[in-house]
Amino acid sequence: IRLGLAAAATAILLAGCAATPPPPRGAAQAVRADRQIEVQASAFEAFMRNARAIDDRFSGPAAVNEGLRVGAAYDPKQMEAGMIAYAAVAALQDRKFVAGVRKAGKDGQLAKRLVARPDLATTLPGADSGAARANAALYRQGEALNASGLRVKKVSYSVQHQAWSQVFVPDAKARLTRVKQISSAGYRPVSGDQARLYAAVSDGGRRGGPASPVVARGLAVAALTVLGDGGKAKSLLNEPKSGMCLRVAKLNLYQCLASAGPYYEDIYCLAMHGMMEPSSCATKASGAPIRTAQR
Repeated sequence: IRLGLAAAATAILLAGCAATPPPPRGAAQAVRADRQIEVQASAFEAFMRNARAIDDRFSGPAAVNEGLRVGAAYDPKQMEAGMIAYAAVAALQDRKFVAGVRKAGKDGQLAKRLVARPDLATTLPGADSGAARANAALYRQGEALNASGLRVKKVSYSVQHQAWSQVFVPDAKARLTRVKQISSAGYRPVSGDQARLYAAVSDGGRRGGPASPVVARGLAVAALTVLGDGGKAKSLLNEPKSGMCLRVAKLNLYQCLASAGPYYEDIYCLAMHGMMEPSSCATKASGAPIRTAQR
């Protein structure tokens, strides 16, 4: 009987192998990013995920303070690099782009050219496909956080019928100092972030249009990874306009909190400048027109 079962199992295994033939030789596979790129991308993904999960059922001051803690938990410079790295990780999931980079890199000089001119990545074979995937990945993140921010903004008005929300924040100066300390601390990896990063970019989807400066640099970082030169990508993890967008959002949060009085105004500051403004930076980084925040 045991021999019969073993034979049957072998037959099933062979049948399964026959039903799913291996990919053709030379077929491009998705590529994992270098660890430093993964960490940078996770800084962006983790903030966006945590911020959009802010509970809008504010029940008292402690809940408001927790929302501010989450909404302030990004360093603009780190997020600027994170958006580029996130675009790179998304592009690495595109097999057409990966194959195109490998084909273009056969002369051995491509990495050097990309470090000097990252915009050249948009001209590589399969770049349109990689860019469309990166565009979509950034756009999804921006739109999801904006939707959460809109809900929190609505609550900043509806909560005003609750007495606690009309109480002025005690020691508002100390509260602002805490928010600034949280901001400067930036991202710290936690268990599971790497898996969450790849789950986020695995959603696929494409969004057409020309590659934005963030996406162009993301493509260059991804191409360097494919070529085995990911270590050279550090110099590409910056983009002035996106960096300025994030810095202005954070400064606006500080200024809003500095002038806020009762707790419902803190909720408004969180919605507008801790959620909706950073979401607009991500949306713009995808190549979409930036939204004008409605007060």
